[in-house]
Amino acid sequence: MPVFHQVYNPLGNAFLSTIVAALPILVLLYLLALHPHRDEQGHRHLGISAPVAALFAWLTAFIIAVGILHMPAPSAISAFLYGVLSGFIGIIWIVVAAMFLYTITLITGKFEIVKESITHISFDRRLQVLLIAFSFGAIIEGTSGFGTPVAIAGAMMVGLGFGPFESAILNLIANTAPVAYGAIGTPIITLGLVTGLPAEVLSKMAGRQLPFVSILIPFWLVATFVFMEKGSWRDVWEVWPATLVAGGVFAIMQFLVSNVPSLYLLTDIIAGLTSVLAVVLFLRVWHPKTRFLLARERSVATRVGGEGQPQPAAGGASDPAAYVYPYTRWQTFEAWVPWILLIACVAIWGTPQIKTFFDNLIPGVTKVNVAMPYLHQQVVRTPPIAPPNAKPESAIWGFNWLSAAGTGVFVAAVLSGLWLRLSAEQWKHAIVRTARRMKIPVLTIAQVLGLGFLTRYSGLDAILGLAFTHVGPLYPFFAALLGWLGVFLAGSDTASNALFGNLQRITAEQLGLNPILITAANSTGGVMGKMIDPQSITVATAACYEDPEEGNRMVGPIFRAVVWHSIVLACVMGLIVLLQAYVFPWMIP
Repeated sequence: MPVFHQVYNPLGNAFLSTIVAALPILVLLYLLALHPHRDEQGHRHLGISAPVAALFAWLTAFIIAVGILHMPAPSAISAFLYGVLSGFIGIIWIVVAAMFLYTITLITGKFEIVKESITHISFDRRLQVLLIAFSFGAIIEGTSGFGTPVAIAGAMMVGLGFGPFESAILNLIANTAPVAYGAIGTPIITLGLVTGLPAEVLSKMAGRQLPFVSILIPFWLVATFVFMEKGSWRDVWEVWPATLVAGGVFAIMQFLVSNVPSLYLLTDIIAGLTSVLAVVLFLRVWHPKTRFLLARERSVATRVGGEGQPQPAAGGASDPAAYVYPYTRWQTFEAWVPWILLIACVAIWGTPQIKTFFDNLIPGVTKVNVAMPYLHQQVVRTPPIAPPNAKPESAIWGFNWLSAAGTGVFVAAVLSGLWLRLSAEQWKHAIVRTARRMKIPVLTIAQVLGLGFLTRYSGLDAILGLAFTHVGPLYPFFAALLGWLGVFLAGSDTASNALFGNLQRITAEQLGLNPILITAANSTGGVMGKMIDPQSITVATAACYEDPEEGNRMVGPIFRAVVWHSIVLACVMGLIVLLQAYVFPWMIP
């Protein structure tokens, strides 16, 4: 079979070629968020089920790739399967294992103790959002990434009494500023590999862009939560000291650690831990004047006898004056052990030396490399996406089952079950409950990842990316938006950097811009697209909704709720990059 050379203007008209390349995305967005349908009761809704929407999207991409771009059909099928296989070991395995751990803590009753220990820190729901979604989520992002923080923190918030819809939205928004350093710095490492630029220098540049939004995101989170719960701006600003501590400490540590070559891979972990510690210590000497509860809790309080009266509320948020913490220190420690094991295991599995050791432990067994038929070295990227005479694209699926981050999470789950002394019946219940909850999300994530790989190997992604290169001096702004688009297409900041990193460098050099600044913008702008990529939303619904069918129905509404947050924050990052290009160039390392 002849080698397929990608063509970036198949219709001879750049505008029409761009429209055609965007069709799979438009189909996915329309079906997920806008397509009207009626349920069994005759009620009208917008958006169809996520697996069906993903099916039509990748079929559209397949037809365009084969019929218009003239990609050989076997290569297109292989590209889709490559994405599905990569997704199972790279993302799905992580999320399934994380939900398994969470289910274990639920059925043993230990999560109730975790809930009480968190509310013991603060009864105020605004501060719980800061602690869990932002600070704790950043730690999980730094250790494993790829949707894990949304799954874990989202499930924790639901367990604390937050609604599934708002838990999903809040954790999707929170999982932005830390993403560039997720999974032990994987996005930055990948960006350095594909561009040939030093990863340490790219880290410094990202560390001089992201702290501005790291301060902003906690305020954004609190405001979003308060208004979802029918609060006011007064409720938002009442906790500004704690919000500033959470975001400010994280931003300062993010800047400092990212600029240290020997530590930058641990940026999220160190920044997240110091943020949690700072907030906990700060709350020992400061607390808001009023206690903000969920809307339904305030309603119960009013019916019982006024908000000032002691009464129970979901998640242990009873009146502080009447509250007595019901567990001993040992019981609290025992309940937190699974989460300590989770952080420890994913940190160990995320260490490059450990991953290499596991991969080479039993050659040909612990890591199996499979060259994808009809795809490996059968696709060539052409200028301006790649230099002239570029080598054919590699397509080797690495089945690294032992060193995969999901295996680390699974080990943590198994160790947690042993620590909590699960009975045989409880083990069975945890497995069945997790499988039932994850069946629809697994199908959706697999198809979306297949779509992402198909767009990459067919060149559809490059056609869309090139559309951003015709904006001249405004390119620094659109460089961030290109990264944002890449994350939406590919599902991760790492994949977006692999997709568009080299294009960003080539364009920067052609326009006389600093390649370090523009290339780093692909990653820092990309983090704002994380909240709207379909697989992240599917992970969120899987974690926050006990009923998989209900979660499946909520993918569209959640997308519609977060898309404007994503666009505005991506534009904020674009403005930061634009200012650094022309007003503050001294910030570029």
